[in-house]
Amino acid sequence: MTTPAKLYGKDLSVYEDVDVDTLLDKLTPEEINILAKEVDPDDSFLPPSQRTSYDCDKEATGPLNRKQLIEHINKEAIETPDRPELKPYVPGVVRGKKWIPPPPAQKEIEAEEKISVDLGDEYEHALSSASQEEIIDLAAILGFHSMMNQDQYHASLLNKGQPVGLGWDGITKASKPKIFPMDPPNSTDVEDSIRRVQNDDPKYIDLNWNNIKNISDEKFSNLFEGLEQNTHLETLSLANTGLTDRNAEKLAQALEKNNQLRVVNVESNNITPLVVVRLIKSLLSQKSVEEFRATNQRTQILGNKIEMEITQLIEKNPTILRLGLHLEYNDARHRIATHLQRNIDTIRVDRTTRRPSNYLVGYIRHHSFIKD
Repeated sequence: MTTPAKLYGKDLSVYEDVDVDTLLDKLTPEEINILAKEVDPDDSFLPPSQRTSYDCDKEATGPLNRKQLIEHINKEAIETPDRPELKPYVPGVVRGKKWIPPPPAQKEIEAEEKISVDLGDEYEHALSSASQEEIIDLAAILGFHSMMNQDQYHASLLNKGQPVGLGWDGITKASKPKIFPMDPPNSTDVEDSIRRVQNDDPKYIDLNWNNIKNISDEKFSNLFEGLEQNTHLETLSLANTGLTDRNAEKLAQALEKNNQLRVVNVESNNITPLVVVRLIKSLLSQKSVEEFRATNQRTQILGNKIEMEITQLIEKNPTILRLGLHLEYNDARHRIATHLQRNIDTIRVDRTTRRPSNYLVGYIRHHSFIKD
């Protein structure tokens, strides 16, 4: 049973016959203004400006001037005097009540208490008499290897004894990092390598200029000019040499004429995406390069248009087997990986079909079809 709604102590049915317009006519302008301020702030049918009881009686001074408003606020803040302190400030003296943190809840206290687990007499006797090595092996078997450091974990896998300081008591001790010596600088003679490439030295098949700094544009030009006529060089490594678009364009022209190179590495240089496309396009002229690497350039992101253009060029190349290039889009990565695998399978099939088996060679020699 519900209680009927009431208004000012009377049932709502009493107000059904009341004429609202007659009541409003009897109100004075001041009473109507007070009544207008009594609004519901949650009434979505009213605009936000009418859901508040605040009514500004001041006349508008003009459009908003933000700079003038900020200057007025700063002026008021400077001219308004500070409120005097009831008690003067004394260093080191705490005024008022000092905040004391409340005691922790009962559940947190119970969680911090040690939990005793009854494992049974048999298991407790086995664990109490176990050595550190046996406990470490048991933790590795149960999957608790994350609780051990690296030396303890590998020692438990290899069933080795623990040295002093690395046992179960030293679980929080980190292993010392291994210090490896710095790589020696590249000792390749730039002038000599250029001369050997230009002279087409038959014994010079690998040129490595990686990490050599301050190579002039003239030396790059001489190298690429000699590379156009070279017939013995197979590996060209120019990683981290400061190669720019101007010199990379000359390298692309050399790749269009050289039919002996197998590996080209231009990683960690200053080549833009458009010139990377130009280099990959130059590989289609002779179709001899099997590995091309051009990652870690100054412009890390190639973009969808560049990646699709590189994908189309790679799919036209039947000889490339490895491509070192960071691709952001899955479609380009998948299509290039599929094409490279197809090239690898094609070369594998060609090698097996061109080379006759030992049994076939012996059969032909036995019947004197060919002579040794």
